[in-house]
Amino acid sequence: MPTPPSTAPPENLTGLIERVTFFNEETGFAVLKVKVRGHREPLAVVGSLPSVSAGEWLTAEGRWVQDREFGMQFRGERLTCTPPTTKAGIEKYLGSGMVKGVGPVIAKKLVDHFGEAVLDIIETASAKLERVDGIGPKRRHRIKAAWAEQKVIREIMLFLHSHGVSTSRAVRIYKTYGQESVETVRANPYTLAKDIHGIGFKTADQIARNVGVPVDSLIRARAGLDHVLLEATGEGHCALPVETVLDEAGKLLLLQEPIVATALNQALGAGQLLRETLEEQDLIFLPNLKRAEEQIAARVRQLCAAPPTYPPMDLEKALVWCQEKTGQGLAPSQQEAFRRALTSRMLILTGGPGVGKTTLVNAILRVLTAKKVRCLLSAPTGRAAKRLAETTGLDACTIHRLLEVKPGTGSFLRNEGAPLDCDLLVVDETSMVDLPLMNHLLRALPPQASLLLAGDVDQLPSVGPGMVLRHLIESGLVPVVRLTEVFRQAAHSRIITCAHQVNEGHVPDLTPQPAQSDFHFIGREEPEQIADTLIRLVKTRIPQGFGLDATQDIQVLCPMNRGSLGVRELNLRLQEELNPLRPDQPVVEKFGWRFRPGDKVIQTENDYQKEVFNGDIGRIERVDPVEREVVIRFDRREVVYDYGELDEVALAYAITIHRAQGSEFPAVVIPLAMQQYLLLQRNLIYTGITRGRRLVVLVGQRKALGMAVRNNRTVRRFSGLLTRLTAEVTPQAGCSRR
Repeated sequence: MPTPPSTAPPENLTGLIERVTFFNEETGFAVLKVKVRGHREPLAVVGSLPSVSAGEWLTAEGRWVQDREFGMQFRGERLTCTPPTTKAGIEKYLGSGMVKGVGPVIAKKLVDHFGEAVLDIIETASAKLERVDGIGPKRRHRIKAAWAEQKVIREIMLFLHSHGVSTSRAVRIYKTYGQESVETVRANPYTLAKDIHGIGFKTADQIARNVGVPVDSLIRARAGLDHVLLEATGEGHCALPVETVLDEAGKLLLLQEPIVATALNQALGAGQLLRETLEEQDLIFLPNLKRAEEQIAARVRQLCAAPPTYPPMDLEKALVWCQEKTGQGLAPSQQEAFRRALTSRMLILTGGPGVGKTTLVNAILRVLTAKKVRCLLSAPTGRAAKRLAETTGLDACTIHRLLEVKPGTGSFLRNEGAPLDCDLLVVDETSMVDLPLMNHLLRALPPQASLLLAGDVDQLPSVGPGMVLRHLIESGLVPVVRLTEVFRQAAHSRIITCAHQVNEGHVPDLTPQPAQSDFHFIGREEPEQIADTLIRLVKTRIPQGFGLDATQDIQVLCPMNRGSLGVRELNLRLQEELNPLRPDQPVVEKFGWRFRPGDKVIQTENDYQKEVFNGDIGRIERVDPVEREVVIRFDRREVVYDYGELDEVALAYAITIHRAQGSEFPAVVIPLAMQQYLLLQRNLIYTGITRGRRLVVLVGQRKALGMAVRNNRTVRRFSGLLTRLTAEVTPQAGCSRR
């Protein structure tokens, strides 16, 4: 029996790492099986490392402990790894998957052919690799490139780990800065917070302190100001009041205001931040957002001041012709909207579900395409664009594809110098479009073209900065048609009637409904009961009752990320129920998730290189431990992710209602409880209900639903767009104000 760890002196242990049983890239914690001289079986060693691979030589200093669950372990206080020097070690090292394209079979061939010299040959004389059976020029180049990349990534890992920072972002740092990664980070660690997804100001600040950046330096204060404003854009703001900027930056930096104020004045003097007084409020803008507001306001004014350039037509004859062709009569409100659409250069069409927006857009497009008017259709998300194409019978694409986003940069090929080729641009789900994207759209609109914006202004605003659709409507500058009449065929849907009741501030009828109803409320009081009921609904009751696929067709929508009814916890439970781990199935554990084939996942940021965008939902097709890649299918397209890029995706059995904007699902299940009270708002529940096409089920507490329906307060977003639109503007006759 070993000496208890509290009194035992430290011991040293060295040996060959046979297997990496567990490694957490966030914390560096590792569980290793190590072959030590004098021991027949590998020993269990636990401790922290920046990176580790089978085959490496481990030197550990620590103590033996008796773990209740896992037995005797060597708990290392200091662990260091060095590249292997023996044939057995090198073979394990190469075959562990650390070098893309080299698995156990190729590793054995390489070591058999070159012996201990193989690592030097890969690095300095890679052409010789082609002497090995199964390695041609293409694979040889891949092995050499992967080896070089791996060396730099490990340097980054060691650098970050030496400064107390987790190393899970090392691949992304390398892809951003390349061979200059360590030098770039050492020169100005705060660039990480701006450039690397998943690295925040506090992590960059920790590195900065460790490399000697003074706490009261202006570089640090400037970085804090940038962080405060960038964080604000994530909450929808385009600017912040001066007092808020100084106060928040002071709290973040733990600095006195004079230093922060000096840094702010320096940034204003350099034009890196901009100051403007709007509506008697002193605001600080990021330059790109202020410029976007000004350009949107100027372009909208130009559009609203000019007539459309459509071919001459008799509106009444066009209306009769359209109704005859489609076999659908238009209601008086739709007929009036039809006339306004064909006589306005820019029009906003808004209204809830079932009010005939789709019918009206189809009628407008039917007439204009018959007149040879070139029409382009787009929407913010792939799902919304697909739905628009299905309902109109015309091609539609995402706004990013329409504007031809440049891979790797996020900029667009379409702009004033290369405008879109159209006479009319139709944008659906416009409530989702944020300020920068609307600016890009307007810049790419041809001088003679018209613009039709459709969307439900009562849904949640865009995730990005601004409230563009709401401010365009409130300005009174743009002609607006708000459809309110729910048509007879739609009125039979409880989804639609209940959505309108919620939007009007009324709690819908929650009494039990016939099984065939498309809207149900299932009352449960305890969070555990709510979660258990939700799991049963998704796994068995809805698939059996409605013939739907539990993974593909049913979407759980949560008000929050956190808590027992939040996205994270429900995803872990749903993954185990809907896609349980099978023996020998490849699994990759990255960034807090365990990904496996068959998992439903969602893209959480725009990746212009891959042409996959925030909110796109896909399914994992393959996990390849040798290539260290995961293949995800989005609709009909397969996209390859390196292991280090998996911070871009998350499990999607459950997603937030915010992320579901612009999408429709055959069935939606929403958990509701008072633990979510901070986010229970009318527009959130309204948006969630309108995401369901065939079935919506609310599970939870009546009190929580009532609170959400009554809470119609919208969080203010600081923006100058409405002021710029209304400056010296006389509203057009017939325009609605809200």
